[in-house]
Amino acid sequence: MTDAQPVTGVILAGGRGQRMGGVDKGLVEYKGTPLIEHVIAVLSPQVDELLINANRNIKIYEQYGYPIIADELPEYPGPLAGMLTCLGNATHDHVVFVPCDTPALPDDLVERLLHDMEQSGNRACFAHDGERAQPVIAMLRSSVQIPLAQYMACGQSKVMDWMQQIAATPVDFCDSRTAFANVNSPDDLQ
Repeated sequence: MTDAQPVTGVILAGGRGQRMGGVDKGLVEYKGTPLIEHVIAVLSPQVDELLINANRNIKIYEQYGYPIIADELPEYPGPLAGMLTCLGNATHDHVVFVPCDTPALPDDLVERLLHDMEQSGNRACFAHDGERAQPVIAMLRSSVQIPLAQYMACGQSKVMDWMQQIAATPVDFCDSRTAFANVNSPDDLQ
């Protein structure tokens, strides 16, 4: 486990949960504990500020003791809406985003993403598990807020397309491939 970095962490829990039958995925129990608690346990020691992006069940999420940030855009337009809103609420220049349905994230996630950003000088990077890009598991600098708002104002919402547009770099996590498994359906809870 690494020390907390001067980074804002954001757990994205603002989706519709369509593949879970409309259930709020962050509150679905996995191994006897809500998914969001697994993510908090891994992410909170790695950052010195933690925000939760949620659009429903706000009172339940408030019980975790972290600020709850709802999307400013209506109609659940996807993870980029949560990213956009939280970039404007973060106190740090570097902001790491993770979805609420990835309970086994690496305990050095933030350190490795931050190292890539510092070495490359880029404004954005995302995890790559050796087989697939994981663009929602990303670190962004606050300076991408305006380009992101412009992208979304054009009706765009695809995370990977936007990452490519801003020349985000993939960060190799092939040594932690299973850490990025996410819970998308009731079958994944087994």
